[in-house]
Amino acid sequence: MTSAPATHTRPAPASADPGITVEKVGGRLGAVISGVRLGGDLSPATVAAVRAELLRHKVVFFRGQDHLDEDSHEAFGRLLGTPVAHPTVPSLDGRYSFPIDSDHGGRANQWHTDVTFVPAYPAFSILRAVTVPPYGGNTIWANTASAYANLPEPLRALADGLRAVHSNDYDYAALRPDAVPEQLARFREVFASIKFLTEHPVVRVHPETAERVLLLGNFVQRIAGLTGRDSRALVDLFQSHIERPENTVRWQWQEGDVAIWDNRATQHYGVDDSDDHERKLRRVTIDGDVPVGVDGRSSVLLSPESVPDPAFGIASGNSAA
Repeated sequence: MTSAPATHTRPAPASADPGITVEKVGGRLGAVISGVRLGGDLSPATVAAVRAELLRHKVVFFRGQDHLDEDSHEAFGRLLGTPVAHPTVPSLDGRYSFPIDSDHGGRANQWHTDVTFVPAYPAFSILRAVTVPPYGGNTIWANTASAYANLPEPLRALADGLRAVHSNDYDYAALRPDAVPEQLARFREVFASIKFLTEHPVVRVHPETAERVLLLGNFVQRIAGLTGRDSRALVDLFQSHIERPENTVRWQWQEGDVAIWDNRATQHYGVDDSDDHERKLRRVTIDGDVPVGVDGRSSVLLSPESVPDPAFGIASGNSAA
């Protein structure tokens, strides 16, 4: 494969915190960070080190964070940025901690980047394992920067000029043929209660690393300007490169684990293979910025033209991890 030109990337700075150890768990993304007790009282140097490793490895994992609760989880999130609520799903007691439970929409089985149906979708997601099943229930992440960098040059050139329309109004029943009526009703009445359409560049320039990353996932409705068949063929083509095994890392959850991922440079997939066993996770998402394409054009909100809360234009969230 042909690599992308060196000018397309700028590696994140290495960690300078002597109290942190980092062990890679995948060749293209993923690392375990040890020596950190997450919470709102971390020093600026430790936060900077965690952020640097997060940008470098795309997703980082912390074991043994059982001390975290809703408050300390959110307090840690504020050290990385501004927590934001889901744009359509009401929060619990005004908290930013979002429940992802096996009995409450927490079985995904689909590749996605969180909430790309709004312009400024989240920069980071912080996911905490509360209850894990005895088997299964893993989460897989994919590196959308390495997926782009390893495209053949003609495909990189093609992707650079494309834009795609993302929406939260998709065929949930087709993706979840085993969904019970209550799940279908919840999707229509809550998750799709306000229907968003946003046009993003298929390739965005990462605002912190300057990497070019593919911006796709299950919220893509169509490639702008193309017919349905041509659009689907291109989406499937580029998505297949994102999902290649060498671009992924798989995490087997333990209670007390925390995963933090760069939502601007990854997709993820919550594997629904734990039968009827309970799985409970809690997620805090951190506000992002409006993507900019290779040509300098920003993402655009197509619909609705106005929303009940201005924060909806920049809020985050989505489905299971």
